[in-house]
Amino acid sequence: MSLTEHSALIEQLKPLMMEPNFSQVFEQLTEGESNSTRFLLKMELSRLCSDCTRLIDLRDKSELPCSELRLGAQTHFLDEPAKQALTQSIALYQGKYTMGVYEDVMTAHRQRRQKARDVNAPAGDISESQPFSVPGVVLGNYFSRTEERMNYAMKIMVSQPGREEIAGITADLSVSGARIRLPARHPFSLDKPLKIKLTELSQEFYYEDLQHGVDYQIVNAEGNGEYTWMRLKRLGGSDGLAEMLTNLIRGYKFRYKVDINDVLVTATGLGFERQYLAHLPHLPLYLDNAGDKPRLTHMLLSPDNQDILHYFLDENDVSQLEGMLTPGRIAMALKQPDDASHRLFFSFTHNANGKLHFYSASLAELKHRNERELFFGFAASKPGWRVFRLTLDAIDHGKRYKAAVVPGDSENYPSLTEQQLATFSHVLQLQDLTSEQGRAQYRSWYDNSNANALKVYGQKKLPQSGIKPVSMEFSERRREARYAFKTLVQLQQGAVKVEGLSHDISSRGLQLIIDAPAALEEGKPVMLALPKLQSIAGKSRLEALPYRLVRSRKDGMVLHLAAVVGHEVHAGVEFLNKLIIHNRDKLQHLSENNSESKDLADGMKNLLMRRLYGVPFFIEKTAKAIIVSHLGISVQGNDISDMFAALSLEPQQYNLAPLLSGGGLKRDIIDPIRAMRPNDEMGFTELFVQVVRQSRGGVLVKCVPISAVGDNQAQQAFIHQSNQLGKFMALRLYRGIAGKPDNSVVRKELEYIQVHAQHKAKQLEEQLRRIVGVGELLDITEEMLLRFPALSR
Repeated sequence: MSLTEHSALIEQLKPLMMEPNFSQVFEQLTEGESNSTRFLLKMELSRLCSDCTRLIDLRDKSELPCSELRLGAQTHFLDEPAKQALTQSIALYQGKYTMGVYEDVMTAHRQRRQKARDVNAPAGDISESQPFSVPGVVLGNYFSRTEERMNYAMKIMVSQPGREEIAGITADLSVSGARIRLPARHPFSLDKPLKIKLTELSQEFYYEDLQHGVDYQIVNAEGNGEYTWMRLKRLGGSDGLAEMLTNLIRGYKFRYKVDINDVLVTATGLGFERQYLAHLPHLPLYLDNAGDKPRLTHMLLSPDNQDILHYFLDENDVSQLEGMLTPGRIAMALKQPDDASHRLFFSFTHNANGKLHFYSASLAELKHRNERELFFGFAASKPGWRVFRLTLDAIDHGKRYKAAVVPGDSENYPSLTEQQLATFSHVLQLQDLTSEQGRAQYRSWYDNSNANALKVYGQKKLPQSGIKPVSMEFSERRREARYAFKTLVQLQQGAVKVEGLSHDISSRGLQLIIDAPAALEEGKPVMLALPKLQSIAGKSRLEALPYRLVRSRKDGMVLHLAAVVGHEVHAGVEFLNKLIIHNRDKLQHLSENNSESKDLADGMKNLLMRRLYGVPFFIEKTAKAIIVSHLGISVQGNDISDMFAALSLEPQQYNLAPLLSGGGLKRDIIDPIRAMRPNDEMGFTELFVQVVRQSRGGVLVKCVPISAVGDNQAQQAFIHQSNQLGKFMALRLYRGIAGKPDNSVVRKELEYIQVHAQHKAKQLEEQLRRIVGVGELLDITEEMLLRFPALSR
């Protein structure tokens, strides 16, 4: 939907925006609109009502004399026509200076100036003045209509008590409503029901309702001077009439155009959402808060968030995540939602005699015990150092769990799925904010105290996990299934020898985590041994097994190995294959197609997507270049997207110039993606951001890679200067290769669109096919400041 198509409705709603009963009025006036249209209208009206800090200074923009005008603490310089426009507009907002007032004044000024110019002067191209301006695509909030609306022109007769009957036509028709066109000079009152006679139908079908007319409520009306269009909601009529209208629409929908806008908006959002979720780096967790203590019951797995899951697996492949996110810690985070120190966690692991021990603390606990220096300094030197952030969102069970419904489809999941979703009280996201540069900075906290004091942070060993993993279903990207499995691995390449724990296995490969970076060459052969498994291997010798180092990650501490298979039987491949076959029911399957319940996974995904903490972005390959094409936005808004929206000249557009100009697009996004392989997880870089509000109401945003800022002293100076001039932010920019579009998730929507508008279905498929990359912008300001002891003490 384009907002320009509904400018008349927006103008109709403007005078009512500041009224106390506006929500009720809005529901009434937009009842005949599609839910997606109502959603975007509400977003636009909310934006127009928001307070504005922009100053208007026309002294260098107007040929007329300008004088000073004070509004509260703000001083504007306006010419006389602009003052009149401001006076008229500000009255609509009850004397408040809002974005709507600002835009009304600037629009009136531009229109007046345009009339004074040469009518043949070419208009400026916004795409040239803002080459990095991209549209937003709404993710996670889809509005579906369960009944079809048919674009069907039919002659009607319209009347009201005491008013003459006049002729009109329908523009579209559904079972419960209609949109009609009448002459502009109609005699009807808009606050009273209309009686509609569907004259064409009464000639073909006999229903008493059709002969006498059916009552409809006027939802809204708009006109252009010649005609008035009214959206109507059916008030009267029998069940037989409803059945007849249903059959009529079903029978005629292949001859007349069906309104598919809602389905198209939903399918577009779902298609973009799917690409983002395939690379979701955060681990969603689901909380049952009904008992005495909050309890984590489920987690939602994506291909890219399983590193977090694997990190907490001990030597017996039992997740120790609940040892960090204890009921007490979760309860404190729920009790004090505005205190970030209860949602920042720090952990490390210690490997002793083949047993993995976990240590963790919240920032609040470290502050209370005054042990940040000791914990940060010691823990950051350990190989299992991690920094996590937790987000918590209460679930609104008043909303439907099923987010996307094609007309005629069921509005709900099966009852068992609905019951399970109803038990969740909160959606949590565990975000891994660890970085190697941050590790070095945390080490600078160390105060050389006795490390034995950290024993109090040791996690109690859990014999089993109570969190049930549920996987989102994706097209399988790997040839072999992978299984979580930890065992001691010895590795040798030339003179270099290392030991580590396996992370996961397949029959032909494994992932290994070592304690410290080693000088190993990618692509070269290595010799591998599995000493702990030799006792169950029989005659097979699990030593000097030929493997190849495919790649290494995280500064060489995570290694991916593939078996080198020749003409003879590879003892490692043979043994691991048997191990997997005989223990398939016991091993945790980590590939994408292990969803036990597709409906449950879909419902959990919908709950997660109701609020986005990061800002997804999408990269397309056009005929000329690779570009960032869309920004994913959420209903609640976000500081990051709001910042880029403030730089744009157009509503629903986001100017990413501070992020992408000056070579940023190539350096931070395109080049890293080109260096990746299709199955690679997203990489990231980190940026410092300076947000400065200028004297005339504008916003200046400066994005700088941390590596370009300089050393720790220079970084602290940048933070200090940013806070003095305006606001400091730190962003983590994730980026990865997009897979082939997984259209199975929008199969129903595409089939529906294809029937009624084949060209639009094709356009959507082509748009999704152009996506070659996906990323996310995540605000990490709170954690970034902790890396500098001088800024946090």
